[in-house]
Amino acid sequence: MTFRYDLVTLGRANMDLYSQDIGAEFEDITGFDAMVGGSPTNIAIGTARLGLRALALTAVGDDRVGDFVLRYLRSEGVETAYIPRKQGKLTSLALLGVQPPSHFPLSFYREDPADIYLTVDEFEALPLNEVRAIELSGNAFSRGTCAATAVHAARRGRDLGLTMFMDLDFRDTEWPTPRAFGEALRPVFPLLDVLIGTEEEFYVALMPNPETVISSGEVPDDEHGRLDEEVARLIEGGTGAVALKRGPRGVTILTAADRVDVPGFAVEVVNTVGAGDAFAAGLIRSRLNGLDWWDAARFANACGAIEVTRHGCASAFPTETEVDEFMAAQQ
Repeated sequence: MTFRYDLVTLGRANMDLYSQDIGAEFEDITGFDAMVGGSPTNIAIGTARLGLRALALTAVGDDRVGDFVLRYLRSEGVETAYIPRKQGKLTSLALLGVQPPSHFPLSFYREDPADIYLTVDEFEALPLNEVRAIELSGNAFSRGTCAATAVHAARRGRDLGLTMFMDLDFRDTEWPTPRAFGEALRPVFPLLDVLIGTEEEFYVALMPNPETVISSGEVPDDEHGRLDEEVARLIEGGTGAVALKRGPRGVTILTAADRVDVPGFAVEVVNTVGAGDAFAAGLIRSRLNGLDWWDAARFANACGAIEVTRHGCASAFPTETEVDEFMAAQQ
């Protein structure tokens, strides 16, 4: 069957302003590079660069920032025809400092962003019979009419037999409490073919004490075993596959039939922001192209590795040729 779109992504979009002054304290920044961000929108850009036909479903305001987002997406080959403009609302904005290797101060301006007003009717306006897969952002379930729209999209996509992906995309500032994140998402997990997230995100989604990770930024050493057990239960509950990102230790892919541990690549880090979205784009592209889990995860790891060696986020996503050349050089 021929599809008009390989992938629809659903969730937030923002204009990203990245510090041009690498290593500078935020208050000393003298200039920014402008690009588009927001995890699902990044994944649309990332998959388009890797050769998929991507459609971004989000909402922008009737403002100049919305104009910028739409033009940027079109320049990347992402379909924007179904993105509504929300009158009287502002498009989300994010500012980022860049202090390698591990400090990237990030400020979001999302008090009342346009994308949280995405509606079920706007989702249903998509040519769903011409779509192959949907990628949902966990953040899309947090507030506004977008939350109900994301739930509807998960159920509708499953009913239509589309391949359903989700990136957990946890942002604690978007939720009233950390527990609310798991409470909103757990009912949707059985509808998914592939669920992607970091160990920390899975901990917040599945464990009874998510505040532990919020305060420390990492999973406690003595909790890794329990977390692995909870993640394994997702497969028993109906989730098709779980991609558990473990940072420098690579990624673990869990399915009902197998567990695949795929190592990452050792590179010099310039900027880690966007690496997870590059990984997700690579994994989605690879699975839709028929790769097995090992090869798909290896390709996705390469996408993330290339991303962290470059300045920027969406602007740093690799092409398929760049990933192939990187992997050949590593071998």
